[in-house]
Amino acid sequence: MTRTERLYRIDQLLRARRAISRRELLDALECSQATLTRDIEYLRSQLNAPIVFDVELSAYRLEDAAQGPSYALPGLWFNDTEIHALLTIEHLLEAIQPGLLGPHIAPLRKRLEGLLGKGRHAPAEIRRRILLMPANTRRPALEYFSVCAEATLGRRRLRLQHHDRHLDRINSRQVSPQRLVRYKENWYLDAWCHSRDAIRTFSVDALRGATILDAPAIEITHEELHAVLAVGYGIFAGRDVTWATLRFTPWQGRWTSAENWHAEQRSHYDAEGRYILEVPYSDDTELLMDIVKYGPQVEVLAPTELRAKVAQRLQEAAAQYL
Repeated sequence: MTRTERLYRIDQLLRARRAISRRELLDALECSQATLTRDIEYLRSQLNAPIVFDVELSAYRLEDAAQGPSYALPGLWFNDTEIHALLTIEHLLEAIQPGLLGPHIAPLRKRLEGLLGKGRHAPAEIRRRILLMPANTRRPALEYFSVCAEATLGRRRLRLQHHDRHLDRINSRQVSPQRLVRYKENWYLDAWCHSRDAIRTFSVDALRGATILDAPAIEITHEELHAVLAVGYGIFAGRDVTWATLRFTPWQGRWTSAENWHAEQRSHYDAEGRYILEVPYSDDTELLMDIVKYGPQVEVLAPTELRAKVAQRLQEAAAQYL
């Protein structure tokens, strides 16, 4: 915890309670007594915080400061995760078209504006200097997204009309929705498909119809969802996992070594400084796309089936330019 974070935490704890003991502050801040003493003295001397130690209560408290100097903490700067989260929320709100959520968007954005305004920099300056550029976003129909969200939270089954883009046909499926997932700027519905008796993932933007049914959704445990959806690579699921071994050139490895392709990935450098990355996958669809985009900067070492598919994909691409 940084000093700024500790100062804000002390202020928060003192405002939330009539009094708080030194031991409680130390436990909450996870710091030494000397550090706590310095922080409280800084709040008193530099920021005019009316902090007193009440002997009778044997605890710190805020004294009525109506007659004294004004007391306010300086604006704090958000860390990279927080600013990304706030701007992403704002971006998502901006992307929602007038519809079911329309009446609720204005107050939400006003509250977000207020939260951004608590930082050291004005919201307008933050937006001007920090830019989010979503790529390859496929916008789902708001009405179908809303139906999926309602059924998922309400634990009801759904009748879906889903566009199979691979075969270019509409499939009707009865499903028990488990969760909505936003992955690489797009929304997906993880569900138990009653037609296939298996866990399936549906692209929400590919829905052409969605109806809530009277039947309750069956529950799939978190452990089972993880076993099917989290062990493989990307959004394509399956229980049977194969490991891919990729070798990146030293040049490309300087970028790829900083990337997280999978939670369980393994990596090392070989004797020639090339970056070796091993990732598990159960369906190679997304992995193929990610490998091919690196062109000559990566080579599939194993398995042979994946290596052959990548070679075929590159040959077919090259043939268009002959």
